[in-house]
Amino acid sequence: GGALPPGRQLLEDLWTRCPVFPVLALSWPRWSCPGAVPWSSEGAASEWKWTAPRRWSGRVFRVGLRRIRSSTLSRVDDPYGTDIFTRDPHRDGPGARRPRSREVHVEEGMVLEDVSTGFVGAVVGVEKSGGMHVVELEDRRGRRRAFPLGGGFWLEGAPVVALAPLAVSAPREEAGLRTPGGRKVTNSGSIAVPRGPATVARASRIWVEGRHDAQLVEHVWGDDLAEAGVTVQLLEGVDHLLDILEVFGPTSTERAGVLVDHLVEGSKEWRIARAAEQRWGEGLRVVGHPFVDVWQAVKPGRVGLSEWPRVPRGTDIKHGTLEALGWPHADQADIAQGWSRILATVRDYRDLEPALLGRVEELIDFVTEPGAL
Repeated sequence: GGALPPGRQLLEDLWTRCPVFPVLALSWPRWSCPGAVPWSSEGAASEWKWTAPRRWSGRVFRVGLRRIRSSTLSRVDDPYGTDIFTRDPHRDGPGARRPRSREVHVEEGMVLEDVSTGFVGAVVGVEKSGGMHVVELEDRRGRRRAFPLGGGFWLEGAPVVALAPLAVSAPREEAGLRTPGGRKVTNSGSIAVPRGPATVARASRIWVEGRHDAQLVEHVWGDDLAEAGVTVQLLEGVDHLLDILEVFGPTSTERAGVLVDHLVEGSKEWRIARAAEQRWGEGLRVVGHPFVDVWQAVKPGRVGLSEWPRVPRGTDIKHGTLEALGWPHADQADIAQGWSRILATVRDYRDLEPALLGRVEELIDFVTEPGAL
């Protein structure tokens, strides 16, 4: 053919001198290439895009030079943008493979799925209990379960962080339980009295077996105990009862009330309790409930069960209960979290079994009777 146009001829020479040319954007009139002779073109100030030769079926096809504008280059689709730290296409946007959890204020009727258990249900209520907000879900079979608000939920196929409703009802301390006449009632069901100044603790006191027992007693009877000046202390196991009482030395005025788990006739707990009562007489009152663990004193319906799981003999009661519920149970941290979830479902005395309610009330009466210090 005839002679090539000047611009095309220059690029042919460029390809010969510097063959390693993938996709090249040249800004005339300045450019450089190792081993090549610098060149320029008069009056050319636009950008050029050069595409390397393509091979197909043994033939070489050269794609000619085409003029493009700077504005066109700036519109190239780049999922990361100019700053890779501002947006992650794998987690943000409609095509994200691992989408981020977005914050959502729950509303009544909203259908949520708890990821850890797979329980799916509509929101029927949100309340604050045990120092945290709890959402109650009801599935299509009418079963209800409560979960702490926060992460770990799915809404319409996407992960969410469930937050308390925007229109929060009055806190329990203001609304709470009330008598037909409008008087405020504590979580234990007794008539509340106006809070006064801090009082000196009584010499008489109450012991419970473990931390979970103490937290449950504090949650339901805390107002009553504070008003009476009664402290609750830990035994850390009924095996320590005799040693602790030996130090305290119960008397008819400085009394000791003790709450024991699984206090049934013939059990180890029963034998220790009888020995203590014979030793300290009227200064000591040991009562108990029939449950293997205080967890079972919470009505099972509060966690969506008809009855508490029957844990095989030889298996730790807490570990076995969490496993049956499908909750994490690998270590002590999981057990603590599981108990927090159970305690958060307890609103007041109505959520506890009568076998526990009566025993705690008996101990409070014992250490606050006239004549007891």
